[in-house]
Amino acid sequence: MYDSILVPTDGSDASNAAVEHAVDIARVRDSTVHLLHVVDVGTEMSAAASGQVAQQLSDTLEQQADDALDEAVSRTADAGVDYERVLLEGNPDSAIVDYAEENAVDLVVMGATGRSGLAEKLLGSTTDRVMRSIEVPVMLVRSEN
Repeated sequence: MYDSILVPTDGSDASNAAVEHAVDIARVRDSTVHLLHVVDVGTEMSAAASGQVAQQLSDTLEQQADDALDEAVSRTADAGVDYERVLLEGNPDSAIVDYAEENAVDLVVMGATGRSGLAEKLLGSTTDRVMRSIEVPVMLVRSEN
């Protein structure tokens, strides 16, 4: 049980707390943790009409993705837990669900809140959409702040 744990991370406090929980579970169960960041192509596409701004936004999103994944990898590696580092582009909730299915993930550990801001309040959070769409258990973790 829980041989493969998926942690979607966006670098938020809640996703960092989720990494810690997943690492604790993985250490006890000798599991592999899949650290996933999805660059939201919807955000990139909405800026495409702005020309130069679109490239700057794309660069910023990619840097944020690398930073979030690097932090998660550091925490996981320091704990001596096996991990996969994955960067995808797409719709975050769909990409998370698809990745979990394609990689036979047993558990998803994710932050209860993320960085999406106003869109999250208007449309419902990525976490909510994942929970409604996925077939495996989902553990929600709140930040300690």
